[in-house]
Amino acid sequence: MIWILMFVGSIAASIFGIIYMTKSISRFSAIKNNIIAFILIIAVFIFFAFKLTWMNALLITIYTTLFFLLFGLIGFIIGKLSKHSFRVYWQGWLALFSSIIFLGTGYYLCFSVVETDYQLTTNKDLGALKIALITDSHIGTTFDGEGFAAHIKTISLQNPDLLIISGDYVDDDTKRVDMEKACEALGDTNFKYGVWFAYGNHDKGYFDSRDFSAADLENALIQNGVHILEDEYELVDNLFYIVGRADKNTTPNRASIQELLSDIDENKYIIVIDHEPADYAAEAASAADLVLCGHTHGGQMIPITHFGVLSGIDDSTYGLETHNDTNFIVSSGISDWALYFKTGTRSEYVIIDINGN
Repeated sequence: MIWILMFVGSIAASIFGIIYMTKSISRFSAIKNNIIAFILIIAVFIFFAFKLTWMNALLITIYTTLFFLLFGLIGFIIGKLSKHSFRVYWQGWLALFSSIIFLGTGYYLCFSVVETDYQLTTNKDLGALKIALITDSHIGTTFDGEGFAAHIKTISLQNPDLLIISGDYVDDDTKRVDMEKACEALGDTNFKYGVWFAYGNHDKGYFDSRDFSAADLENALIQNGVHILEDEYELVDNLFYIVGRADKNTTPNRASIQELLSDIDENKYIIVIDHEPADYAAEAASAADLVLCGHTHGGQMIPITHFGVLSGIDDSTYGLETHNDTNFIVSSGISDWALYFKTGTRSEYVIIDINGN
C-alpha cells in the first residue's frame, strides 16, 4: 500500500512539476517561451525514460523540480527583502547544477558497492565466526547475473564462514537467465557453512510477469546447495542456529519469533534472518542473539530516508542497534529496487566478525 501511495503522490507531484518547470525553464534567456520550455521538458523526460526507465525519469523530474522550487523560493525571498530584480536567472542555474550533483552522486552511490564491517562479541561458546550478508540484490536492476557473480567473487575474497541472503534476491523484472547465473555463482562458492537464504517480499513475485516461477527460483537455489529457511531453523555444526523467518509483508500469518525459537537450545548462538526490520520488540524479547535484515535500502533517498521509522512501518532504517542482548543489523542492500539512485546511503555488502568464548 505504501508504494501505491508513493506512486500516486509521485504522479500528482509530476503534473504540478511540469507546470512549474515550464514557467521556470522559460525564464532562461536562451528560451523565453513556454511552448519551447514544455517541449524541452518532455524531450528530456523521454530521453531518460529510454536511457534508464520511466520510473527513473519520473524521479529525476521530481527532484529537479524540488531544486527549482527551493531556489525559486530563495530567490523570491531575497528579491522581496532587497527590492532588487536580477538580470541573471541565478536561481535556475543553481537548481540545474544542484540537480546534476545530487542525482549524479545518487547514481554513483547506488551502483558502486562497498564493504561495511561490524565487530560483535558474545559470551556463548561460539569461537570466531565470520558472516557475509547481502540483501536486496534485486537482480536485473543495477547488475545482471554475471554482475552478481562478480560481487560474490569479491565477497569470497574475505573468506567468510558463511553467506546469508536476507531477502529480495530477485525482482519482478529479473530474467530467468540472470536468476540462474546468480544461483550458479552461489553454487560455485566454498564457504565453510554454506549459503543461507530467507525470502523477501519481491522474491516470489507480485505480478506473475517473470519468465520463471517461485518454484523455479526455489529449485535453482536448492540445486546450487543454498539452504532455504522459511519459518524454519537449522543447527549448524552443533555451534549455532540459523533461523529464517517468512517475509512479514507477504506472509501475514507467519510464525511468531517465540514459536520459532520455542524448542531451540538457548545456550547456543542464534542468528535470525528477517527481511523486514519490523519486529524488533518481539525479537529483542526472544533468545535471538543476532537479527539480520534488509528491505529499507538504507532509507533510499533524501528527504524520505527515515519515513519508514517515522510512519511506524519499520523499526530501523540502517545499521547496528542493540536491544536487550540482541544485536540488529539492517543493510542498505547490494543493489536497489527499480530506482538507480541512492542518497544518504549507498549500496553495500556486509562482513560481520563475531567473537565468542
